[in-house]
Amino acid sequence: MKTIRIGGVPEHFNLPIHLAIESGQFRDKGIDVEWVTYQGGTGQMTRALRDNEVDCCILLTEGIVKDIIEGNPSKLISNYVNTPLTWGIHTGINNTLQNHRDIYKKKYAISRFGSGSHLMAIVDANQSSKSIDEDQFVIVENLKGALDSLQGLSADVFYWEKYTTKPYVDQGIIRRIGEFVTPWPCFVIAATNNILENEPQAVIRMLRVIHDISDSFMQDENNIELVAQRYSQKIDDVKNWYYSTEWAIHGWINNKMIQNVIYHLNSAFIINRKASSHKLVWDRS
Repeated sequence: MKTIRIGGVPEHFNLPIHLAIESGQFRDKGIDVEWVTYQGGTGQMTRALRDNEVDCCILLTEGIVKDIIEGNPSKLISNYVNTPLTWGIHTGINNTLQNHRDIYKKKYAISRFGSGSHLMAIVDANQSSKSIDEDQFVIVENLKGALDSLQGLSADVFYWEKYTTKPYVDQGIIRRIGEFVTPWPCFVIAATNNILENEPQAVIRMLRVIHDISDSFMQDENNIELVAQRYSQKIDDVKNWYYSTEWAIHGWINNKMIQNVIYHLNSAFIINRKASSHKLVWDRS
């Protein structure tokens, strides 16, 4: 039985894959899936792909597009979540900062350079005709580090998926002062060239399971309560998230979507060269 190591963040978007592991659906297809949790988000996962720590990852579209262009030996193999990500823009509860429009000269907490929290801050600023200097970024490694930095006032601003951070907002640990919606589908699945070249059929079987479980997850409203229980979120918050989120049920990746990401990354000076979108996506032929 082929083992495939899948990396992802410990967030509610990835519950369908956990359910497929728990119910044995991967094993039914002759695949032993080993889940690897990355608290540090997309920047940590792109490094894990480069270092062959994992075979596949569920990660932010913009982060992996950037890293493949910069030499990551991996390919996009499918969309995972088709809807955009809504980033909450947060500050510390004792910070005097009150409004999204006032953040651009402040200190930004980021999990690491190249992470979603880093890239989205730059894209947001660029779309507002603002700029952020490199010395404004404070590396905090993960969500816990960001909460500590905001509370300790060593950073002023932090971008993270708004439903993941909402429990901390509700507890009065941080404040949300704005939102930013990505102009593309938020999560994709990427795999190393190594596994694509050596085990293409196993990867295809893995994707079929992910697409099937994602389809059934979207059809079963009982999953709202399950998400609330597993991720300690309020039912109403989970309902809002569930009914505004669409998972991919096939492996097709829109070429125009990739072009959009490349355009925005270039416009924000996050990458300094263009790349053919076709070279970023796995060719199964």
